[in-house]
Amino acid sequence: YGGYYCPHHRSYGAGALDAYAEMVALARAADCPLHLAHATMNFGVNEGRADELTALLDRALEAGADITFDTYPYTPGCTTLAALLPSWASEGGPVAVLARLADPATAERIRRELEVTGSDGCHGVPVAWETVEVSGVADPALGAYTGRTVRELAAESARSPWEVARRLLIEDRLGTTVLQHVGHEDNVRALMRHRAHTGGSDGILRGAKPHPRAYGTFPRYLGHYVRELGVLSLEECVARLTARPAARLRLPDRGLVREGYRADLVLFDPGTVTPGATFEAPRTPPTGIPYVLVDGRFVIEDGRRTDVLAGRSVRRTPTPTPLPG
Repeated sequence: YGGYYCPHHRSYGAGALDAYAEMVALARAADCPLHLAHATMNFGVNEGRADELTALLDRALEAGADITFDTYPYTPGCTTLAALLPSWASEGGPVAVLARLADPATAERIRRELEVTGSDGCHGVPVAWETVEVSGVADPALGAYTGRTVRELAAESARSPWEVARRLLIEDRLGTTVLQHVGHEDNVRALMRHRAHTGGSDGILRGAKPHPRAYGTFPRYLGHYVRELGVLSLEECVARLTARPAARLRLPDRGLVREGYRADLVLFDPGTVTPGATFEAPRTPPTGIPYVLVDGRFVIEDGRRTDVLAGRSVRRTPTPTPLPG
């Protein structure tokens, strides 16, 4: 049918390499293309180990596998606080989860898995509460929690970090989003340089302070990793953000500046393009992008939104499109 396999991996932590190997093996057994979504090597157990993942991918590529992956250009990740719970504690829907959190004996079992043995929800790594920052709440009355780590909140309230997290989950009815400061810059750069790499944001827009990647991913690639650090050349980076994703999605008339293609164009200044989004102000638009066209119509003109709604759903073609470069 011309599709591809795009899993969310079992683990980005203690079992990351095993999880990636599993996905590669499944795709090869099924003889289907594989795209690894927001591939990362996070937590202390994976510091400096990106080369092990790239070696795994290289072996599969050299054997004829069709593999791509995307990364976002930040070290922190973003998820929900409830996602850190063990999978058994998340079964049965929100009512069942809240009942488990309210039961002292069950809550203690959850705490032990989170803090001592490593919950599968926290990727098999014991949670470090100083790395878990509240980024958004469903209940506006809990807004004072945002922008602070669970450990900071615990110190201020004279409660244990787990008790803070448990009460927040219950009071916010599992609606809390968090940033996890568990990534490694060396890993981010090593994966970014790989031949199968494409750019992606994994953007989540929920909460008062969502991850800045939702607004800042692509300007950060162009401004920080191209202009400031030289991790990628400008031409290489543009291809990873445009032509390669379009080819993976099998969009036959997008991703390149070519006669007959749709005029989906971003006009940016390579010398000034910079993400405006920060962890403190994550919804700030970028600078250095004066014009954006979608299907030939200006949606950003002279740096300002035009309120033109030119987007539409796009269907892929079953005919393979060669991946560039």
